[in-house]
Amino acid sequence: MLKRENYLEKIREFYSSDIIKVIIGMRRCGKSVLLKQIIEEIKDSGINNQHIIYINFEDVSYSSIQDYKNLNNFIKDKIVDNKKYYLFFDEIQFVNEWEKAINSFKATLNVSIFITGSNSKLLSSELATLLSGRYVSFKINPFSFKEIVKLKNLTDPKEIEDAFNDYLMWGGMPQRFEYQSEEARNNYLMDVFNSIILKDIIKRNNISNVTLFERVMEYLVTNPSQTFSPKNMLNEFEKEKIPISTKTVYECLDYALSAMLFSKVSLYDIRGKKILSRKDKYYLTDLGLGQILNTNKKTQYGAYLENIVYNELIVRGYNVSIGNNNGKEIDFVATKHNQKEYYQVTFTLAEKTCEEREFGAYESIKDNYLKYVISTDKLDYSQNGIIHKNIIDWLLEED
Repeated sequence: MLKRENYLEKIREFYSSDIIKVIIGMRRCGKSVLLKQIIEEIKDSGINNQHIIYINFEDVSYSSIQDYKNLNNFIKDKIVDNKKYYLFFDEIQFVNEWEKAINSFKATLNVSIFITGSNSKLLSSELATLLSGRYVSFKINPFSFKEIVKLKNLTDPKEIEDAFNDYLMWGGMPQRFEYQSEEARNNYLMDVFNSIILKDIIKRNNISNVTLFERVMEYLVTNPSQTFSPKNMLNEFEKEKIPISTKTVYECLDYALSAMLFSKVSLYDIRGKKILSRKDKYYLTDLGLGQILNTNKKTQYGAYLENIVYNELIVRGYNVSIGNNNGKEIDFVATKHNQKEYYQVTFTLAEKTCEEREFGAYESIKDNYLKYVISTDKLDYSQNGIIHKNIIDWLLEED
């Protein structure tokens, strides 16, 4: 089992704190395993099993806990002394009005609380105001490429390159590494995708036209890293004689974002220093989910590479926007600790026109923030203070 140190090191200082620890992430991205790793570390610190309570709400053994009253009664029956208890609630969104129970535990018991959920709006309801200022949240992603290299204990450059090509196509969902054949991987990822669609979106939002929703999702999943245009989608659907409105398109997008199937990134005007509305891009949380549905289209290597860089920047803790520099697009403006970095991403710089385009995008940006061009090229194209990085080298470097 790979220890997810990148996340554990951020959560450790809160282990015994009474502040609520909220861990969110797409279904099957590794939240449950992370909780179990936290439990093991807490046990290693000397806490005994009797003071650790773990509930996975997808386990039918706990199907009777359907609302906050059931949860409150269940936990209070388990607490028999005044010592600190460690409470772990996995996929808590299945409990109706769960915030009331969590707030009560924090206010009346000597507890440290950890909760996970597969919905980005886990803490956006009116009830969640009960927890305002009383929680810290952590977003978990599927395996990064660095984690994959560590998981497989790779050191040989050729093996690392092969692993990257595999990652580019099949993504980093943790459990998919248990399967070696393409058919088995495909079946597993299709099961993950269907679980997200059915459990986290269709049932949760009472979607009646399932066929239409699935068709919208297919369109989005197979067109990652593109500036989204509802008009283009409507035109394509019109050719297929599929009736759909702009309102429905944006509702479907919102559902997919809530289930963390995608991330939305807005366009940032570098000169005007403002966000430009309705100029968004959508990036897949895991590229493997794009692979399984991309049956009739050419693989978009450049778009996939851009998607990988976006996900890596998020894992590294950056806030990310798309840059607009006087009409020229900068793929990413990444900000952390009040410092910016700019990123251009392309599959290769081998053609002179491509090199001129990618480096030329920075021409009128006169600030002194770091500027990068990321590609698969092994030759160093760095020039005029702009740093070129090979994608594999960049993914494996220390943050």
